[in-house]
Amino acid sequence: MRIGMTYDLRDDYLAMGFAEEETAEFDRESTIQAIENAIRNMGHEPIRIGNIQALVEELAAGKQWDLVFNIAEGLYGFGRESQVPALLDAYRIPYVFSDPLVLALTLHKGMTKHVIRDMGLPTADFVVITSKDEVHKIDLPYPLFVKPVAEGTGKGVTPASKIAGQSVLLETCDKLLREFRQPILVETFLQGREFTVGIVGNGAQTRSIGVMEIILLDHSEPEVYSYHNKEFCEDLVEYRRVDDSEAKQAEEIAIASYKVLGCRDAGRVDLRSDARGIPNFIEINPLAGLHPEHSDLCIIAATYGISYQELLKEIVQSALQRIG
Repeated sequence: MRIGMTYDLRDDYLAMGFAEEETAEFDRESTIQAIENAIRNMGHEPIRIGNIQALVEELAAGKQWDLVFNIAEGLYGFGRESQVPALLDAYRIPYVFSDPLVLALTLHKGMTKHVIRDMGLPTADFVVITSKDEVHKIDLPYPLFVKPVAEGTGKGVTPASKIAGQSVLLETCDKLLREFRQPILVETFLQGREFTVGIVGNGAQTRSIGVMEIILLDHSEPEVYSYHNKEFCEDLVEYRRVDDSEAKQAEEIAIASYKVLGCRDAGRVDLRSDARGIPNFIEINPLAGLHPEHSDLCIIAATYGISYQELLKEIVQSALQRIG
């Protein structure tokens, strides 16, 4: 098969003048090369397309592919992750990973938590604010946790994200509103253990590939899995394989969340336990990073004895079975 590859290359955007944090979700050349090699090793022909602008040009020129391996994150708006799959749907070209509806929903953490809560799955109490004037109306017990509503890779998350009182909450929300120009998610701070769960498959074939506990080391930014801690995770974070009862409960909630939200082929769910030891849904990443050594999904796979090649083969096979 001819498998096209859509992605946002970090170096391209840095060359255009974007900052490091602005491009944090985009992929390194080493990731694209690793995916390309894995597709070739499956016996398929990988064809690099690139970002949405490149895809538009290729489609306008009449190019076609049997399947597209889509990891494009996009740059602007709540629908940024949905833009490439929506275009592919319009041209009736099948692709790997979730559809535009799922990608738009899950990018907005507030909307996602509404669905999760309505389905009876545990998630911390929360409010989404659009201006600093709304801070005074928040009626949640401290400590609280704040972050931009539609960012990934820990963007906007620092030790200051844990809030102890209203004056600090007002100051932090005002700063995030100005910096990220989007609503802010304010939620009850979860004091327990933090987990991330890797998932592959669709429907009845959906399965966890493993659960890891995220342990912040002594010299990391404390208490929060921040942008800084994620960016330098090799030195600041320990990823520990766990299978105790709390971890198994996290795994069950993660799989249920993945299915409820309609995710496809693969993804990763982040959870953190409350004071009672009950894992709560934090967020889901239906376009999980695929850097072989740096990305959480790949770290989970490696920890559980699944090679990078095997992981990508299972993702592609899940997509092909779904497409029929």
